[in-house]
Amino acid sequence: MDVAKAKATQLANIERRSGKSLADLVALVRSSGLTKHGEVIALLKGELGLGHGDANAIALYAKSGGAAATADPSPEAAIDQLYCDPKVGLRPIHDALMAKLKGFGAFEVAPKKGYLSLRRAKQFASITPATRTRLDIGIILKAVKGTDRLVAQPDRAMFPFKVGVTSVGEIDRELLAWLRQAYDAAE
Repeated sequence: MDVAKAKATQLANIERRSGKSLADLVALVRSSGLTKHGEVIALLKGELGLGHGDANAIALYAKSGGAAATADPSPEAAIDQLYCDPKVGLRPIHDALMAKLKGFGAFEVAPKKGYLSLRRAKQFASITPATRTRLDIGIILKAVKGTDRLVAQPDRAMFPFKVGVTSVGEIDRELLAWLRQAYDAAE
């Protein structure tokens, strides 16, 4: 799926349905004086009758100043942004983990705000630079009990388990077995 193309299509559809150009929509947001994302969404829903998803898309588009909002960064650029100062020291751990995961087979790396989602047909894991010294690996597993290392998360958490990794040496058989189980279940 081409995310940039999908966003461009969504914005074109919003223009058509609202009868306003993107420039008009951005001007409306700016002239409102509102700065909080939720308030801008409420304005667009109230004034133009936009659905939540369309209002959110326009709010993000206006916030970014226009054209920049239509193109997501490549996964490589998003990874570079995640591991810029002060978390640059985590990049070797990330790269070592990704090299091991690529041995499992094909999967998508979907950049999110502050983390990377790893998915096949379904999401199976995430990689989050949690602190300057630790990556948190979120893992979606079912019918598994947590351990001191495989830390169970609160009910309804997107990732039921989390493993903190502070060195390349912690990318071991145990961690890879959990990730493989999640990978296999996500087909």
